[in-house]
Amino acid sequence: MASTDRLRQITDVVRAAEQVSVAELAALTGCSEMTVRRDLETLADQGVLERFRGGARNLLRGVEHPFALRAQEGLEVKRRLAAEVAALIAEDESVVIDSGTTCLEVARALAGRRLTVMPLSLHAANALTGGTQLTLLLPGGQPRPGELAMTGPLALASLSALRFDTAVISCCGLSAQDGLTAYDLGDAAIKQAAIGSSRRVIAVTEAAKLSRTALAHVVPLSALDAVVTEASAPDAEMEALATAGVSVRKV
Repeated sequence: MASTDRLRQITDVVRAAEQVSVAELAALTGCSEMTVRRDLETLADQGVLERFRGGARNLLRGVEHPFALRAQEGLEVKRRLAAEVAALIAEDESVVIDSGTTCLEVARALAGRRLTVMPLSLHAANALTGGTQLTLLLPGGQPRPGELAMTGPLALASLSALRFDTAVISCCGLSAQDGLTAYDLGDAAIKQAAIGSSRRVIAVTEAAKLSRTALAHVVPLSALDAVVTEASAPDAEMEALATAGVSVRKV
């Protein structure tokens, strides 16, 4: 099992069981207890779980998995989603791109285009740097560790000063009942500001995030113009989006 897959499996097991021993994790993953201990130290350093002698326990719920883990998960799916989003954006548009691993792939898909783009994370800014036709705008703010998403009053001021053709927004959850949600209140405020400064809003998400609700409410479904997701998305959520007047693109 690849180390990234093993770390994700350990994370999911600890969160589901609340507390798990090293011996139990070794039996589950098929690797040595020494390897499990190293993995637990790595995850504890990233703030995913809490170590104790002989095992690990869950931290508070509603916490997002670390960026480094998410960046490698479902990469081919994220690239297909990003390509579909890129196809919806015309040359010479002004675009604000949200933070997150899927939006990072959107930034990569747009890097060679004739566009004006403001990325809301340093990861996406780096992906966009060097494009000869692209005009890159950088927001102010404080980058959140790991995610490198721009947060705080300076980021909000940057967004309020501009008007974009399109906002590409990621989410932690998207449901008919709760709309678009985020794990972090600061992230939710940035998403709201980006949406408020844009003529059109495209949400991009894997199917697994549909029907899921995170901690912080961002906007209702009716605030979205389009959603790009996987073909395996739940029918009930797709119907709710259509009822709210949202265009759905499946890949």
